[in-house]
Parts: sequence; C-alpha cells; structure tokens
Amino acid sequence: MDLEKRPAHQAQSAPEGCLVVAIRIPVRIVVLVLVVPVRMLWDALVAGGRLLTDTVLRPAGRAALWLGRVVLVWPCVALWRYVVVPLAQGLGWLGYRLLVVPAVWTYRYVLTPVGHAISWLAAGVGAGCGWVARGVLAGLRWLYRWTVVPVGRSIAWLVVHLLVVPAGWLYRYVLTPVGHAIAWVAMGAVWLVRMIFTGLWLGVYWTLRVLLVLPALAVWRWVLAPVGRFLAAVGREIGEALGHAWRVAGRISLAVGRFLANLFRWLLVEPTRWVYRTVLTPAGHFVRDAVWKPVAAVGRAVGRTTRQALSTARETVRQARASVRSALFGQRAEPKPVHRREPRAAEARTLGSSTTALTKD
Repeated sequence: MDLEKRPAHQAQSAPEGCLVVAIRIPVRIVVLVLVVPVRMLWDALVAGGRLLTDTVLRPAGRAALWLGRVVLVWPCVALWRYVVVPLAQGLGWLGYRLLVVPAVWTYRYVLTPVGHAISWLAAGVGAGCGWVARGVLAGLRWLYRWTVVPVGRSIAWLVVHLLVVPAGWLYRYVLTPVGHAIAWVAMGAVWLVRMIFTGLWLGVYWTLRVLLVLPALAVWRWVLAPVGRFLAAVGREIGEALGHAWRVAGRISLAVGRFLANLFRWLLVEPTRWVYRTVLTPAGHFVRDAVWKPVAAVGRAVGRTTRQALSTARETVRQARASVRSALFGQRAEPKPVHRREPRAAEARTLGSSTTALTKD
C-alpha cells in the first residue's frame, strides 16, 4: 500500500492489469529490503557531514580565510598603497616632466611651423600641377572628339555589317533548328532511361518489401512490442518501487534517528543535566559564597591597605626629599603675583571702569 497520496492524473488513469499488480508487490518488498540499509547509511552520512561541516570545516575555513587575508591580502594592499602607488606617481610626474613637456614644446614651437611651411609649399606645387593637368586634359579631350570618335564609329559600322548581321542570320536559320532537333532526341533518350530505371526500382522495392520489411514488421508487432511493453512495465514498477521504498526508508530512518537521539538524551544528556543542576550548581554556589567571596573581600582589603601604605610611603619620601633640598639649597623664591588687567570674577564691570589696554587710565 502507498504511504503517499497519488496525484489526480494518476488516480484517474486507466485500470491496471493483474500482471502489473502481481509484479508490483514482490518488487516493492524486495526493493524496500534492499533500500532501507542504504537510506539509513545515507542519512547517517548526511548527519555526520553536517556535524563535520559545522564543527570542523566551517571554523577551519574561516581561520584559513583570516590567515590568507593576514598573510596575502594585507601585505599586498600595504605594498600597493605605500610602495607601488607612490612609486607610480613619482614615475608619472618624472615622465611628464622629462617626456611630455619637451614633446609638447617641440610640437608647438618646431613641428607646427615646419608643417605649416610644408603645407604652403605643397599647396603651391599642387596648384601648378593642377594647371598643367587641366591643359593636358583639354588636349586629350580635343584629340578624342575629332580623332578617336570618328574612327570608332567607322569600326563599329564595319563590325556590325560584317560580323553581327551574318552571325544573327546563321543562329536564326541554321543553329536554332539543329538545336531543337538535338533537344528532342535528348528528351526521348532521357524518358527511355527514366522508364527503365523506374521499372528496376519498383522490382527492387517490392522484392525488399516482401523479403525484409514485412517479416521485420511482423517480428516487431508480434514479438518485440509485447516483450518491450513487459520490460517497460517491469522497469516502471521498479522505478516506482525505488521511489516508494526510498520514501518509506526515509521515514524509518527518521524514526530510528529520533529513537537514538531520545536514547542518547535520556542516557547521557538528561543525567548530565540533572547532575549539573542538582549537584554541581549548589556546590558551585556554596564554593562561591563560602570561599571565593571571602577570599575576594580579603584580597580587596589587602590591596586597599597596600595602596594606602604605598601612598603614605610616597608622601613621606616626597616630604623628606623636599626637606633635604631646602636644607641644601634654601627656599625657592616665591613668584610675585602679576596684576591682572581683567576684573576678577567677583567684581562687576561698570561704565567708569576700563577693562582693556586701550581705554585703561
């Protein structure tokens, strides 16, 4: 029986024969027995691959990516930013000053005037050559009109009356009838050859049809087609059985995986959690309250007392050093207070009092 609902177009298809039903049940049983271990192994490999990817390959890839960035990318970026770019900018500035500026100056103040002079000279030479060429063309035109044209017309009249007219008469009254006769004879020969080859082809065609085509058609229709249909039905049932068995094996593998996960949870995870929650956590709290907090308080008190003692010792040493300095070198002269031009914070400005150097009396 199928575990999945069939589509509507399959449910409305034509009823299947008893042979297909007889083939389907044993094939599906055999395929299910063979596919279940393969599907369970496949699911185990998939779960192991996901675990390996999440715990090993992805962290290793991130570490390799960070290492590659540190070893390759950052040095290359620093080299490009602080070595290649400044060097290229310096070379560009040097090339501009040594090549571009002199080339522009040479083009502007040397090549341009020389080019203008050459173009002016070429324009003068071209104008002279054009005047000479116009004279030569005028002479050739006169020679063509009064010499070549009359001679050509005479030659053309002779060619027409001596060659073209006799050739046309010969083609019309001699060659055309002879060509029609030859074409008629050739068409008759072609028709005869066509009829001969048509008769030969019909004889070969019917011989091959009777001796080869009709027996092959009978073998195909009464032997190969039924065997092909049977093999197609078997192949189709094997394919459907493989799909059905793969889905059933997936559900079985999922159930087995859930059972093993629950077994692992109840045998290892839950006892560990219970031990952590009922034993280790109270013990940790007891150690924290009874040991670490008093030790930390004593440590803080000792540190505070030590800092106070060190501060008192530094103050005593400072006072002793000041007494020795005053005994050896005397007291320092006290700096005299400088009279402030600005009023003190407690005093208020009035109209009669000046607070700047320009208006102060």
